[in-house]
Amino acid sequence: MADNSDNASLGGRVKRYARVGAAMGGMAARMAGGRVMGLDADQAAIATALKEALGGLKGPLMKVAQILATVPDLLPAEYTAELVQLQTNAPSMGWAFVKRRMASELGPDWQDAFASFDRQAAAAASLGQVHRAVGHDGLDLACKLQYPAMASAVEADLRQLKLIFALYRRYDRAIDPSEIHAELSDRLHEELDYRREADNMALYAHMLKDDPGVIVPQTVPELSTDRLLTMNWLEGAPLMSFVDDGRAARNAVAMNMFHAWYLPFYNYGVIHGDPHLGNYSVRPNGAVNLVDFGCIRVFKPSFVRAVIDLYRALCDEDQDLAVSAYETWGFTDLSLEMIEVLNHWARFIYAPLMEDRERRIQETEGGVYGARVAGKVHRELRRLGGVTPPREFVLMDRAAIGLGSVFLHLKAEINWYKLFHNLIGGFDEKALAKRQKKTLIKFNIPLPE
Repeated sequence: MADNSDNASLGGRVKRYARVGAAMGGMAARMAGGRVMGLDADQAAIATALKEALGGLKGPLMKVAQILATVPDLLPAEYTAELVQLQTNAPSMGWAFVKRRMASELGPDWQDAFASFDRQAAAAASLGQVHRAVGHDGLDLACKLQYPAMASAVEADLRQLKLIFALYRRYDRAIDPSEIHAELSDRLHEELDYRREADNMALYAHMLKDDPGVIVPQTVPELSTDRLLTMNWLEGAPLMSFVDDGRAARNAVAMNMFHAWYLPFYNYGVIHGDPHLGNYSVRPNGAVNLVDFGCIRVFKPSFVRAVIDLYRALCDEDQDLAVSAYETWGFTDLSLEMIEVLNHWARFIYAPLMEDRERRIQETEGGVYGARVAGKVHRELRRLGGVTPPREFVLMDRAAIGLGSVFLHLKAEINWYKLFHNLIGGFDEKALAKRQKKTLIKFNIPLPE
């Protein structure tokens, strides 16, 4: 049964265009005015206008803004500083809304399916909200309910994002975001399908079944639909509540986070593309609960091999191998100077993995050093005429930077070199391809193109 509010897609789309369009128009005028007067545009003022354009929305564009803000070589520092202030934990919809949406998904007698169902949402985000419930078997449940008309909202937001990229591209050609827009478009459309997310959840439970440090919930199929995902509730505390614990406890959480993201990547070519603080919680023993599987990326085995190849190229100063890695990822027409600029960023990302000793993920000036490296790379890319990053880099870069931020918060001191080499030791691209194909087919996950 369809929720009538989902049919109001035209009206919802027009309102979203109007709200964002007005602020975007003012932002464009400010940028153009600076150029007419022969002045550089005020990046801080433009960034504020950008935040104003996005900040009033409750929808997928908020999620896009959050993703963009975590890729430091994509947007100027002024833009990132404004975008990170956007709150994705928006106010939840009220009980009248919830009753209508639940009836739409499970029928008019939906409340009979639960022993109890909390009226107040436990969490609210960009695409939906979560309610706690209890099944008739006594199992604590989490019911993730999608907001109405989200397909229309996604289309409207992606068009606005294209406008934002076009404006940005006119004034800074360091990075061509065309492939980035294509990637975000595909991932956002996938996140609307909760049955697909249920398959992703089952896939992760399989991939991490032998790791007691990462816990994945189980779907309750009879209480799930395309836009309602019901699973068992996992108790845990926010990561930030562990940052003042002892070193051993902090290191345990960090290692479990490392395994949660990179065991699936190197063993199956799969990565969780959204290391947002709201997507996991921590148990008293340091085990990590993963609770959101809408943003999952599957990579070709050759892409995974190239990640390892670039690491080895940097360790051995093997330029030919570095070129091969970049070409495998999809970079084209790279000059030697451009390769060195890309290597500068890669050395920053790989640095903790290249020293066989216990160390923090970053030992110099906290996040300031990373911003300085990103700024230098951005300026050099602009000087050399710019580059078009392959679309896969959006979530790979976000995972690396997002996890790095987690490790910084935890002040974890770990031998990252050994952790990494334990994962890649004996890597075999053909074996990965065979394992990946068998596993993805089993869990109804499309093979990478």
